[in-house]
Parts: sequence; C-alpha cells; structure tokens
Amino acid sequence: MQPRERLIFPLDVPHKSAAERLIALLKDHVGLFKVGLELFVAEGPAFLQFLTATARVEYFLDLKFHDIPATVRGALARIQAGARLATVHVDTGRESLNPAPEVRGSGVKLLGVTALTHLTADDMEAMGLAREYARDLPKLVLLRAGIARAAGCDGVVCAGTEAGAVKAAFGPEFLVVCPGIRPAWAAVPGDDQRRIMTPYEAIKAGADYIVVGRPIRLAPDPVDAADKVAAEIEQGLKDRSGA
Repeated sequence: MQPRERLIFPLDVPHKSAAERLIALLKDHVGLFKVGLELFVAEGPAFLQFLTATARVEYFLDLKFHDIPATVRGALARIQAGARLATVHVDTGRESLNPAPEVRGSGVKLLGVTALTHLTADDMEAMGLAREYARDLPKLVLLRAGIARAAGCDGVVCAGTEAGAVKAAFGPEFLVVCPGIRPAWAAVPGDDQRRIMTPYEAIKAGADYIVVGRPIRLAPDPVDAADKVAAEIEQGLKDRSGA
C-alpha cells in the first residue's frame, strides 16, 4: 500500500452534505473513509450505497456491533459490497466474533474492538474489570486480541500504545487499526482521547492503518493536513523496516 492508503478518515459529521464535501476534498489523499454511528443513524444504508455507486470510494463500517451472537452475525451478513473493514466488540464473546460465511464472501475484514481509546485504568476498574487487567491495559488488549484471533477475526482495533505488542504476539498478517492518533502539530479542542500516539509513532510501532479525524477535519487546510499525516506514515514505515 501507498502511505496514504493506510490513512483512514472518519466521516464524523451529522449529515450527507457535509460528508460529500469532505469526500470530494480528501478522496485522493486518504485510503478509506470511516462511517460511524453518527452518520449511519442520520443517513442509513443508502449512504453506503452512495459511497460505492456514486462517490466510488471504499469504506470502513465502524458500527462496533455489541449484541448477542445471532444479532451480530445477522447484521454482519448484510454488510454491503464496498466495505473493506467492519468492527465488533471483543467483549460480546467468541461466538459473536466468528464471522458468518457471507462475511467472508463479501471480502470485508472483521476487526475486534479491544479497549476504546478514551478509557483509562480508572474507568476500567470502575466498570468492574479485575485490577490485574484494569491497571495493565496492554495486558487486557493482548488478552482480547487473542480471543478475536481465535474466533476468526482478521485483526483488532487498539490504541497505538498497544500496536507493537499485538504485532509481536500475533504476527504481521493480523491487522492492527489504531484510532486516537494525534499529530504533534495539531491541537484538538476538548479532546476526549487518552491513549494517543502521533501518526509516525503508531506506524513505526506496527499499525497497519491509523484513524485520523479531527486533526484533519478541523485544520485550516484539511488536504495539507492529510498530506502531512501521510508523510509521517511514510517515515514511520521506513524506520519500521530499517530502510
């Protein structure tokens, strides 16, 4: 992949017209567009058809399914062509993470969400997680990544701070997608992300894809910001390989 193809831009906007503007602006500067809950609830499956039939871009369907196995597998089986990645929470259990044949046939890669990047050790402990894992988030992420891999997932979503450990444990073919990416040159007002890394750091650590939203969307020149992220990705790849 080219460096920019490893950059995922989230369409975290409330309606289609705002998304269309960003797609037109960035489609030649990022690899995938991410569709999350906000836009999907606003526009529904018709927007996914727009992405493939009209905008002609591939997308990451990041709905983070979290339900009983029958419901999750039924939803996954109905993912439309054009989706390259999709997400399920690992703590739904192994059966929910086991993709149906229809998912494999569509070509979508299924990712297990390990631990959301806004959560801290205090949050985890407050939710009742055993202190052994609440106070050692890399250990928790590795545990959940192992569950995802054993269930048949193609990779995981985790913070950049855990990317290297996941790659070391499960090998280069197991995909790692990292949100919570914050370039040193971009300030995000009221940022809710906690376990963060720069694009360069996350890629060098082993991430296959990084998700960068507000640092690009809020920049005075979003195209320039996306290109700067791609340059960091390129340098991270070089340093990762020792080139």
